[in-house]
Amino acid sequence: MRFCVVGASGYVVNLLVYVALLNGVGLHYIESAVGAFCVAWLNNFALNRSWTFKGSGGKALEQGARYLAVSLVALGMNLALLHGLVVAGIPELPAQAIAILLVTPVAFLLNRRWAFR
Repeated sequence: MRFCVVGASGYVVNLLVYVALLNGVGLHYIESAVGAFCVAWLNNFALNRSWTFKGSGGKALEQGARYLAVSLVALGMNLALLHGLVVAGIPELPAQAIAILLVTPVAFLLNRRWAFR
């Protein structure tokens, strides 16, 4: 449940930054997704480490490296889905929202089993 709450906050952060970069700055949707990922990653790591998986112990640097590795796998999946959805005719913002939702279960399992074991 906590992972979902953190994920929801990261989801909102990701989409807000995505829209700001896409529409405000005028970046390409892939570049906007990468920028949004970076901001949301910081948000989610801090909250997951301090709240969701706080009993897991471990050093912040080690957990951060594992969490980053999992997040990069999730980012790759997200970008592939995002691109596929956009090419299929779905507008960029809904495509990003859908891609994030589809990748979340994979990210949770990898984080639970490896990053914050």
